[in-house]
Amino acid sequence: MSRSPRSTHPCSDDADDPFGEIDDPVRRRRPRPLTSGPRLVVEGRSGRATPDLDLGIDAGPPFSSYDVASHGPDPVPDWVITSASARDTTLGPLKSGKEADVALLERAVPSGPGSLLAVKTYRDSHHRMFHRDSGYQEGRRTRRSRESRAMATRTAFGRELLASKWATAEFAVLSTLWRAGANVPYPVQMLGSELMMEFIGSPDGVAAPRLSSWTGDAAEFTELWHDLVAGLEILAQEGLTHGDLSPYNVLVHQDRCVIIDLPQAVDVIANPQGETFLRRDTQVIAGFFARRGVLEADGELLALHLGGIARG
Repeated sequence: MSRSPRSTHPCSDDADDPFGEIDDPVRRRRPRPLTSGPRLVVEGRSGRATPDLDLGIDAGPPFSSYDVASHGPDPVPDWVITSASARDTTLGPLKSGKEADVALLERAVPSGPGSLLAVKTYRDSHHRMFHRDSGYQEGRRTRRSRESRAMATRTAFGRELLASKWATAEFAVLSTLWRAGANVPYPVQMLGSELMMEFIGSPDGVAAPRLSSWTGDAAEFTELWHDLVAGLEILAQEGLTHGDLSPYNVLVHQDRCVIIDLPQAVDVIANPQGETFLRRDTQVIAGFFARRGVLEADGELLALHLGGIARG
């Protein structure tokens, strides 16, 4: 699936608090009428389909969970399939990490066109733990004291909450940055600890390369540097820095940099360590470009520039 062009929309500050409620990007469908026939109900995290009635036939791929999930920001791109009759078919893994697994999924209406999605599922309480997550969470609000205590003490309940909180945080940040015009994957939906987003790659399911593995000459890397800096400026306009920026979480697609993996995005002003995270991001990414002949790549100057934008 090729990415379709989009217009730039006014910025919103709905996701200044990535752990807060997501009001603007969330749109829900009306409940199905009571007279509707049997359908499959999708369990968001597992992707397993449970039939309402056992008809004694192969149910096939599970139905889309779009109608019961939180939705991405308007305007919804025309490639997003919103039909409740669509089916989701998992095509295979894309990436397995410490915090989450990413798989390739095709969502299609029977006898109709389909679209490819990247499905990111954050690990459960026994298999995942964000490194240094307490530092990333400074400046974020959690409204319920019981939930705060559970997450702080890492109870099983708390770790489950953290998985969904990180999914919620990434969904909110992607929604904000998409509306602001940043080159990030469009967040299609979020349900529990599962986030579905635009697949960045070719229509036949080949993922775009990471910046770390992309090859080119100094002039080509200089063009990419300028494009990435423009994207980081949009983050700064929203008061954010990536929080874990490296050439491994930037994709190169159609000669542009696509920023990915944003659950730990840091509020540069509200987080007491915001400047530290910003400086680390710029040092790492500028060092990568400098080693590839980009003379303008200076991490300290970039940190000063982006910090000034974030502070307004």
